[in-house]
Amino acid sequence: WNEAIRSELKAVETFQVNDKAAEELRNIGFGTVSSCKMDGISRGASVVVTLKNDRENNVVVKPFGAHYLSFQKGSSTQTYPTSLMGSIALLRQTYLDGQWYTGEGRKEEQNISLEAWNNLLSLPQIFEVGDKLEALRAFKIAKEFNQKYIIKGRGDEYQRLDAIKSTGSSFILPLNFPEGFDVEDPYEASLVSLTDLKHWELAPANPARMSAAGIEFALTAYGLKDKKDFLKNLQKAVEYGLPEEEALKALTATPAKLLGITDMAGSLEKGKLANFIITSGNIFDKSSTLYHNWVQGKPYVLKDIDAPTIAGVYQLSGVSADRYTLTIDDKNAATLSKEGDTLKIKGTLKTERDLALLTFTPAGEKAPVRLSGIINGKNLQGKGQAGNGDWLDWKAERSGDGKQASAKSKDQKSKPELGEVTFPFTAFGRKTIPEATTVLFKNATVWTNEDAGVLINTDVLIQNGKIAQIGKNLTAGAGAAVVDATNKHLTSGVIDEHSHIAASKGINEGSQSCTSEVRIEDVLNSEDINIYRQLAGGVTSSHILHGSANAIGGQTQLIKLRWGYKPDDLKFAGSDPFIKFALGENVKQSNWGVNNTRFPQTRMGVEQVYEDHFTRAEDYIKLKASGKPYRKDLELEALAEILQKKRFVTCHSYVQSEINMLMKVAERHHFNINTFTHILEGYKVADKMKAHGAGGSTFSDWWAYKFEVYEAIPYNGSMMHDQGVVVAFNSDDAEMARRLNQEAAKAVEFGKTSPEEAWKFVTLNPAKLMHVDQKTGSIKVGKDADVVIWSDNPLSVYAKAEQTYVDGIKFFDRQEDAKMQEEVRHERARIISKLLKNKKEGMPTQPIVAQQMKLYHCDDMEVESR
Repeated sequence: WNEAIRSELKAVETFQVNDKAAEELRNIGFGTVSSCKMDGISRGASVVVTLKNDRENNVVVKPFGAHYLSFQKGSSTQTYPTSLMGSIALLRQTYLDGQWYTGEGRKEEQNISLEAWNNLLSLPQIFEVGDKLEALRAFKIAKEFNQKYIIKGRGDEYQRLDAIKSTGSSFILPLNFPEGFDVEDPYEASLVSLTDLKHWELAPANPARMSAAGIEFALTAYGLKDKKDFLKNLQKAVEYGLPEEEALKALTATPAKLLGITDMAGSLEKGKLANFIITSGNIFDKSSTLYHNWVQGKPYVLKDIDAPTIAGVYQLSGVSADRYTLTIDDKNAATLSKEGDTLKIKGTLKTERDLALLTFTPAGEKAPVRLSGIINGKNLQGKGQAGNGDWLDWKAERSGDGKQASAKSKDQKSKPELGEVTFPFTAFGRKTIPEATTVLFKNATVWTNEDAGVLINTDVLIQNGKIAQIGKNLTAGAGAAVVDATNKHLTSGVIDEHSHIAASKGINEGSQSCTSEVRIEDVLNSEDINIYRQLAGGVTSSHILHGSANAIGGQTQLIKLRWGYKPDDLKFAGSDPFIKFALGENVKQSNWGVNNTRFPQTRMGVEQVYEDHFTRAEDYIKLKASGKPYRKDLELEALAEILQKKRFVTCHSYVQSEINMLMKVAERHHFNINTFTHILEGYKVADKMKAHGAGGSTFSDWWAYKFEVYEAIPYNGSMMHDQGVVVAFNSDDAEMARRLNQEAAKAVEFGKTSPEEAWKFVTLNPAKLMHVDQKTGSIKVGKDADVVIWSDNPLSVYAKAEQTYVDGIKFFDRQEDAKMQEEVRHERARIISKLLKNKKEGMPTQPIVAQQMKLYHCDDMEVESR
């Protein structure tokens, strides 16, 4: 049903020989390619062809080469999907639809797309991804549906090498290494992220590190702006440590194996295609020349194999009274200089068999000297014309070998000195992942959030990731760290009930009224610097929500802020699943412009969306229970979990009428709304929320930023709390989340809530709303060691989080942070120095374009470009 799934496309049916495109690849040594139209999530079947200039039927090696996939929607004109999580959901649903079509589905309908999809599953599966995290996401899909993907990567796999290796996937690696940045202007240089600086330095080492890790890979020219750079970049990869044998294998035997054509290509054996190249020497040496590329027995002459090699140093006479020293390198580049003169003059040299043509412009003259002659043994000689038109006799006598490129053996070559990989691969990443330790905090003011209240001069011992002891005069065993917390405050970690950090490429899948099939867990971004920044504000857990663009949004994900861990390792183990609903202006698209036509357009329509979808879900549950065949529907599966009280609802809400409406809808369908988030008119219906069993996660004092919040008041949180509603304060904002401790203080200021109860608004109460209060949210023996050391009363504007622990692991330390900031400055300076040197040596550079990080909010429909 979706245009992004183009499974019925067969490249062999539209393939046409294009000798100009083929020549580009022949000139860099390729003889066979797998070709596919790179458009959509499922891109259909590729065709494997040789690069011979012949009729199509004569160059096709394998009509159906591989099934190509991606997360990119491509040219589809349909709205869905608009986000990465939508693309993943669509792909997962397509696998399920294909499974259904192999059985009962075929009896119900004829679907050529699903039939083609199922046929594609027998081919090699090549999945193009945008970065190393997308490679891990693709692997999860492969594992779920018993597939084996060949991942066409981005070239940043080295940044999560252990995780990449654990997938067991084969890879296709690009050699499109980034150009250096023009960093001469220090202000412009400050706009380049440390991640981009480090990637420029380390990207050429990616193939070598993949090889050392034992990961199977092929190399591709796909993605290069200029195909001529391929051999240069290949040689650079070897220079950075890729063994020559592995490089050759990655261009021949491995791609043949991955495409299933080892009987025809990939090695020089009797009976296989006569595809081979002839070079002047080791292809991985810069001095080597590619002479011939034979494709299916047809020779393509790239350079005359019989042309004499004239590289060396010559003494040129006859041009003027002075003699010139003429230096010719292995690539026939000519440089001239006069004896005792440091000025170098570049010349143009062309040779064909035993003929030579040299042109150069002497210093101080405008017209060039043109010399034509023959190669006579080791010397050159002939006639020419000076710039003024006078004819002359010239001779160049060989005096030495000069500078020969890459004369060292591979054992003598030294790899470039490179910086280290950090986790995550960004500023404030660490070289090793931290682990839990035993820590004893002495003499702290402990905010327990339990019946004991606030304890003065009390010790807390954390061990094996848990709170082990609370009391006075505690001791710890050998090897334990002891933290003097005198005059400091110790609390449980701050928990943000409503956040949009740590998600990639879209927080809303707002293209349809209901997108309950999409999941935040599929797009967790472990590299988001906001994880570290919020640890610096004492946050230890965040509930990552889908946005509020549609009535029934996506499945949420509670995470712990384990900075440096892999995406799946951020997930809060054992937490209940939730889903995001929304009401009001965002859902009915009040501010989306006049051209929007998606249902609903009114608050009445929002209610109808819920009624329709829960009625469908009830029918779906009955069908599943009947034992009859059914088509598994990811959208209805999530809704069924709500009705079965296996998944819980957190709902974006503002006005009392809609809050009332949704509670009544839920009661008609026999479930409860777990949490109303934002809930700025909650003070009007707090008694009804209490009776229904709903909690409220609100803003402390946001109001008047759109019409439906004009009646918000700063007493809202305290008034709901006084009615017995479980109340939390949330951020919905990456910046505010760093100061949720101060947000809690506003309940004391405005609502006169006690400090201890106000502190629970950002710790224990959000834990209760998310059903994890048995694990976190208070200082209690046996709970997770999610603790923070504050310099002052945590409700004070002067309080700073000095240390933040998650599961007993110290992920933030303010003193360590100061050292890390210094390390970041030094690392930037080191790489910038290398960039300046490269530019001075004539290496190409790219202009600096400022990259602004996308900070998502509830109503954002945009997707970050990187």
